[in-house]
Amino acid sequence: MDFLQEYLKELRRPVLVFFTFAAVFAVSFALYHLPLMAALYPTMLCAAAGGVFLLVDFIRKRRKYRELSRLSTLPYAEIVRFPAPESAAEIGYQAVIRALTADAAERDAKAVRRFRDTVDYYTVWAHQIKTPITGMSLALEDEDTPLARRLRAGLFQIRQYVGMVLAYLRLDSESTDYVFREQSLSDIVDGALSPFAPEFIDRHLTLDYTPSDLTVVTDGKWLAFVIEQLLSNALKYTKEGGIRIFTEEPCILRISDTGIGIDAADLPRVFEKGYTGAAGHRDSRSSGIGLYLVKRVCDELGIGIGLSSSPGTGTTVSLNFEQYKLKAE
Repeated sequence: MDFLQEYLKELRRPVLVFFTFAAVFAVSFALYHLPLMAALYPTMLCAAAGGVFLLVDFIRKRRKYRELSRLSTLPYAEIVRFPAPESAAEIGYQAVIRALTADAAERDAKAVRRFRDTVDYYTVWAHQIKTPITGMSLALEDEDTPLARRLRAGLFQIRQYVGMVLAYLRLDSESTDYVFREQSLSDIVDGALSPFAPEFIDRHLTLDYTPSDLTVVTDGKWLAFVIEQLLSNALKYTKEGGIRIFTEEPCILRISDTGIGIDAADLPRVFEKGYTGAAGHRDSRSSGIGLYLVKRVCDELGIGIGLSSSPGTGTTVSLNFEQYKLKAE
């Protein structure tokens, strides 16, 4: 709200009182047949003095209004000093605000402690759960039967879900472990592809992939997480055909599948947290978290991500490494 407009509203009552008193004096002088100028002259002097007072009051209140406006843009934790109160009501309001601020700060501190405890617990849990997963993987290493391949694929999915839990927690933590370096894009893609090899073989899906010589500035671990999630999604919804991975100039990686595709109505919301769309309703394994995490990580890495699709013709995801100019650490 405009300060001048509000200030003029505040003046309505005192101005009305002033003119009411002036009218009372004028009527009293008229009833006693006294000269009206005797009442008008002091009225004009009072009005002049009142004008000076109002000017000073306007400047003081405008300064106070600007200070309060500045405070309103700050986080509540940084509001340590208010303008001097001018009335008992303002003293009460400031006391209430301070009490609410202290309560909010205490709640935030408790929430931060709970979040840190949760991150610490699941970090330990993730490392502990990897031990039996690794043991089972080693036990199946020399087995090359359809059952063993299915079990290895299931263990790999468990590893992915553990990774999603850690990624979900770490994205909102106060500290990150991003390390940006110049890295070979093909090396990262090769590492992300390797665990999916048994699934391509078992399901008789094709893989069209030609390594490129592109070098990108990124965090290799987090980019591998992104590519793994995109490959997992592509495989989940591809029943026949295969997946194509290729690069385009200037620095774009595309992952294209021949899966069921995505309805046009769902495309604008595929990166929303928890959104599964029509395809997700047909697949009970869909959680609506995978693409949400992918988009969050890409934003953190400075990678542009886009998705094009239509039902029955497959989906293509594009990662644009030229969105931002990043420097290696």
